[in-house]
Amino acid sequence: MSFFTSAEPLIRCKQEALDVQDLRGLLRIEWRLGQFQLFSGAYTRIDQTFMIWGWITAIIFTVAQFSQVNWYSQALLWSGLTVIGIVAMAALAWFWVRVEQLRWVVYAWVLLMLLGVVLTDAGIFLGWGWVVLNLCQLWLGISAIGYGVTGIGLRSRTFLLAGLIHGIGIVLLPTFSTLPFLFTGIIIAGTLLFLSEVQWDMRPPSASVMLTDAENVFNQAQQARRLAEKASFHQGPLA
Repeated sequence: MSFFTSAEPLIRCKQEALDVQDLRGLLRIEWRLGQFQLFSGAYTRIDQTFMIWGWITAIIFTVAQFSQVNWYSQALLWSGLTVIGIVAMAALAWFWVRVEQLRWVVYAWVLLMLLGVVLTDAGIFLGWGWVVLNLCQLWLGISAIGYGVTGIGLRSRTFLLAGLIHGIGIVLLPTFSTLPFLFTGIIIAGTLLFLSEVQWDMRPPSASVMLTDAENVFNQAQQARRLAEKASFHQGPLA
Protein backbone atom coordinates (compact mmCIF):
# COMPACT_ATOMS: atom_id res chain seq x y z
CA MET A 1 0.00 0.00 0.00
CA SER A 2 1.36 3.41 -1.00
CA PHE A 3 2.28 5.84 1.78
CA PHE A 4 0.57 8.60 -0.20
CA THR A 5 -2.92 8.56 -1.67
CA SER A 6 -1.70 8.59 -5.25
CA ALA A 7 -5.23 8.77 -6.68
CA GLU A 8 -5.67 12.21 -5.12
CA PRO A 9 -4.44 15.23 -7.11
CA LEU A 10 -1.97 17.46 -5.27
CA ILE A 11 -4.41 20.36 -5.35
CA ARG A 12 -7.96 20.81 -6.57
CA CYS A 13 -11.02 22.93 -5.96
CA LYS A 14 -12.32 22.72 -2.42
CA GLN A 15 -14.61 19.79 -1.72
CA GLU A 16 -18.17 20.47 -0.59
CA ALA A 17 -18.82 17.21 1.29
CA LEU A 18 -16.96 18.12 4.47
CA ASP A 19 -16.37 15.96 7.53
CA VAL A 20 -17.42 16.89 11.05
CA GLN A 21 -13.95 18.19 11.94
CA ASP A 22 -13.98 20.46 8.88
CA LEU A 23 -17.50 21.75 9.48
CA ARG A 24 -16.65 22.78 13.05
CA GLY A 25 -16.00 26.52 12.92
CA LEU A 26 -16.44 26.73 9.14
CA LEU A 27 -16.27 30.34 7.93
CA ARG A 28 -18.29 31.30 4.87
CA ILE A 29 -17.57 34.56 3.08
CA GLU A 30 -19.80 36.03 0.38
CA TRP A 31 -19.39 39.41 -1.23
CA ARG A 32 -22.25 40.66 -3.35
CA LEU A 33 -22.90 43.79 -5.34
CA GLY A 34 -26.65 43.87 -5.80
CA GLN A 35 -27.57 40.67 -7.63
CA PHE A 36 -23.97 39.93 -8.59
CA GLN A 37 -21.83 37.63 -6.48
CA LEU A 38 -18.30 39.01 -6.42
CA PHE A 39 -16.77 36.33 -4.22
CA SER A 40 -17.81 33.20 -2.36
CA GLY A 41 -15.57 31.05 -0.22
CA ALA A 42 -15.69 28.53 2.61
CA TYR A 43 -12.79 28.27 5.03
CA THR A 44 -12.27 25.52 7.57
CA ARG A 45 -10.37 26.26 10.75
CA ILE A 46 -7.24 24.87 9.10
CA ASP A 47 -7.77 27.26 6.17
CA GLN A 48 -8.25 30.08 8.68
CA THR A 49 -4.95 29.14 10.31
CA PHE A 50 -3.20 29.39 6.95
CA MET A 51 -4.83 32.77 6.31
CA ILE A 52 -3.77 34.17 9.69
CA TRP A 53 -0.17 33.03 9.27
CA GLY A 54 -0.18 34.23 5.67
CA TRP A 55 -1.10 37.78 6.64
CA ILE A 56 1.21 37.76 9.65
CA THR A 57 4.21 36.77 7.53
CA ALA A 58 3.22 39.19 4.75
CA ILE A 59 3.19 42.08 7.25
CA ILE A 60 6.44 41.05 8.95
CA PHE A 61 8.54 40.62 5.83
CA THR A 62 7.09 43.60 3.94
CA VAL A 63 7.76 45.94 6.86
CA ALA A 64 11.24 44.42 7.33
CA GLN A 65 11.99 45.17 3.68
CA PHE A 66 10.60 48.68 3.32
CA SER A 67 10.13 50.22 6.78
CA GLN A 68 12.61 52.47 8.56
CA VAL A 69 11.51 51.11 11.97
CA ASN A 70 14.62 49.97 13.87
CA TRP A 71 15.40 46.26 14.27
CA TYR A 72 14.89 46.28 18.04
CA SER A 73 11.36 47.61 17.78
CA GLN A 74 10.58 45.23 14.95
CA ALA A 75 11.89 42.27 16.94
CA LEU A 76 9.56 43.10 19.82
CA LEU A 77 6.57 43.69 17.56
CA TRP A 78 7.09 40.57 15.47
CA SER A 79 7.76 38.39 18.50
CA GLY A 80 4.41 39.46 19.97
CA LEU A 81 2.63 38.96 16.65
CA THR A 82 4.18 35.52 16.24
CA VAL A 83 3.04 34.47 19.71
CA ILE A 84 -0.48 35.64 18.82
CA GLY A 85 -0.26 33.53 15.65
CA ILE A 86 0.88 30.50 17.63
CA VAL A 87 -2.04 30.83 20.07
CA ALA A 88 -4.51 31.32 17.20
CA MET A 89 -3.10 28.29 15.36
CA ALA A 90 -3.40 26.04 18.40
CA ALA A 91 -6.93 27.23 19.17
CA LEU A 92 -8.21 26.90 15.61
CA ALA A 93 -6.51 23.62 14.71
CA TRP A 94 -6.86 21.76 18.01
CA PHE A 95 -10.17 19.97 17.40
CA TRP A 96 -9.15 18.99 13.86
CA VAL A 97 -5.76 17.61 14.85
CA ARG A 98 -7.26 15.69 17.78
CA VAL A 99 -9.75 14.02 15.47
CA GLU A 100 -7.04 13.29 12.89
CA GLN A 101 -4.58 12.21 15.62
CA LEU A 102 -2.08 14.82 14.49
CA ARG A 103 -1.50 16.85 17.64
CA TRP A 104 2.22 16.25 17.28
CA VAL A 105 2.19 18.27 14.06
CA VAL A 106 0.94 21.31 15.96
CA TYR A 107 3.57 20.70 18.65
CA ALA A 108 6.24 20.59 15.95
CA TRP A 109 5.09 23.90 14.42
CA VAL A 110 4.95 25.56 17.84
CA LEU A 111 8.49 24.45 18.63
CA LEU A 112 9.74 25.58 15.23
CA MET A 113 8.10 29.01 15.54
CA LEU A 114 9.44 29.52 19.06
CA LEU A 115 12.91 28.43 17.94
CA GLY A 116 12.75 30.94 15.11
CA VAL A 117 11.66 33.75 17.44
CA VAL A 118 14.38 32.95 20.00
CA LEU A 119 17.12 32.83 17.37
CA THR A 120 15.87 36.00 15.66
CA ASP A 121 15.66 37.97 18.91
CA ALA A 122 19.01 36.64 20.12
CA GLY A 123 20.59 37.65 16.83
CA ILE A 124 19.21 41.18 17.07
CA PHE A 125 19.56 41.88 20.79
CA LEU A 126 22.82 39.98 21.36
CA GLY A 127 24.46 41.10 18.15
CA TRP A 128 24.79 37.68 16.56
CA GLY A 129 25.68 38.90 13.09
CA TRP A 130 25.55 35.46 11.47
CA VAL A 131 21.88 35.18 12.51
CA VAL A 132 20.90 38.68 11.39
CA LEU A 133 22.57 38.16 8.03
CA ASN A 134 20.68 34.90 7.50
CA LEU A 135 17.21 35.69 8.83
CA CYS A 136 15.55 34.93 5.50
CA GLN A 137 17.35 31.60 5.20
CA LEU A 138 16.40 30.83 8.80
CA TRP A 139 12.68 31.34 8.30
CA LEU A 140 12.58 29.67 4.91
CA GLY A 141 14.37 26.69 6.48
CA ILE A 142 11.99 26.57 9.44
CA SER A 143 9.03 26.67 7.07
CA ALA A 144 10.55 23.93 4.90
CA ILE A 145 11.00 21.66 7.93
CA GLY A 146 7.46 22.42 9.14
CA TYR A 147 5.94 21.55 5.79
CA GLY A 148 8.02 18.39 5.64
CA VAL A 149 6.71 17.32 9.04
CA THR A 150 3.15 18.17 8.00
CA GLY A 151 3.53 16.28 4.73
CA ILE A 152 4.64 13.16 6.56
CA GLY A 153 1.88 13.45 9.17
CA LEU A 154 -0.88 13.99 6.60
CA ARG A 155 0.77 11.75 4.00
CA SER A 156 0.48 14.74 1.70
CA ARG A 157 2.58 15.34 -1.38
CA THR A 158 1.26 18.91 -1.47
CA PHE A 159 2.91 19.83 1.82
CA LEU A 160 6.13 18.05 0.93
CA LEU A 161 6.17 20.06 -2.30
CA ALA A 162 5.59 23.24 -0.29
CA GLY A 163 8.61 22.34 1.83
CA LEU A 164 10.67 21.77 -1.32
CA ILE A 165 9.61 25.18 -2.68
CA HIS A 166 10.85 26.86 0.50
CA GLY A 167 14.11 24.93 0.23
CA ILE A 168 14.54 26.10 -3.37
CA GLY A 169 13.80 29.60 -2.09
CA ILE A 170 16.91 29.40 0.08
CA VAL A 171 18.99 28.48 -2.97
CA LEU A 172 17.51 31.33 -5.05
CA LEU A 173 17.76 33.93 -2.29
CA PRO A 174 21.17 35.33 -3.42
CA THR A 175 19.57 36.18 -6.77
CA PHE A 176 17.21 38.56 -4.93
CA SER A 177 19.87 40.07 -2.68
CA THR A 178 18.42 43.58 -3.04
CA LEU A 179 14.94 42.50 -1.86
CA PRO A 180 15.57 39.43 0.32
CA PHE A 181 12.75 40.01 2.82
CA LEU A 182 10.20 40.74 0.11
CA PHE A 183 11.23 37.60 -1.77
CA THR A 184 11.02 35.52 1.41
CA GLY A 185 7.64 37.00 2.34
CA ILE A 186 6.23 36.24 -1.10
CA ILE A 187 7.23 32.58 -0.79
CA ILE A 188 6.09 32.05 2.80
CA ALA A 189 2.92 34.17 2.75
CA GLY A 190 2.04 33.23 -0.82
CA THR A 191 2.22 29.52 -0.04
CA LEU A 192 0.05 29.89 3.08
CA LEU A 193 -2.62 31.98 1.36
CA PHE A 194 -2.64 29.64 -1.64
CA LEU A 195 -3.13 26.59 0.59
CA SER A 196 -6.07 28.30 2.28
CA GLU A 197 -7.86 28.57 -1.08
CA VAL A 198 -7.47 25.01 -2.41
CA GLN A 199 -8.04 21.40 -1.39
CA TRP A 200 -4.80 19.52 -0.78
CA ASP A 201 -4.20 15.78 -0.75
CA MET A 202 -3.95 13.79 2.47
CA ARG A 203 -4.42 10.28 3.80
CA PRO A 204 -7.96 8.78 3.79
CA PRO A 205 -10.11 9.58 6.85
CA SER A 206 -10.59 6.97 9.54
CA ALA A 207 -12.93 6.52 12.49
CA SER A 208 -11.95 8.64 15.49
CA VAL A 209 -12.51 8.06 19.19
CA MET A 210 -12.96 11.84 19.47
CA LEU A 211 -16.23 11.61 17.55
CA THR A 212 -19.52 10.01 18.46
CA ASP A 213 -20.77 6.99 16.55
CA ALA A 214 -23.22 9.23 14.70
CA GLU A 215 -20.42 11.64 13.71
CA ASN A 216 -18.23 8.78 12.46
CA VAL A 217 -21.15 7.48 10.40
CA PHE A 218 -21.66 11.00 9.03
CA ASN A 219 -17.99 11.17 8.02
CA GLN A 220 -18.22 7.80 6.29
CA ALA A 221 -21.24 9.03 4.34
CA GLN A 222 -19.36 12.20 3.35
CA GLN A 223 -16.39 10.14 2.20
CA ALA A 224 -18.69 7.93 0.10
CA ARG A 225 -20.22 11.07 -1.39
CA ARG A 226 -16.79 12.45 -2.29
CA LEU A 227 -15.78 9.17 -3.91
CA ALA A 228 -19.04 9.07 -5.90
CA GLU A 229 -18.54 12.65 -7.08
CA LYS A 230 -14.96 11.87 -8.08
CA ALA A 231 -16.04 8.77 -10.03
CA SER A 232 -18.76 10.75 -11.77
CA PHE A 233 -16.28 13.45 -12.71
CA HIS A 234 -13.80 10.97 -14.21
CA GLN A 235 -16.49 9.12 -16.14
CA GLY A 236 -17.89 12.27 -17.65
CA PRO A 237 -21.44 12.73 -18.99
CA LEU A 238 -23.06 9.66 -20.51
CA ALA A 239 -24.05 9.83 -24.14
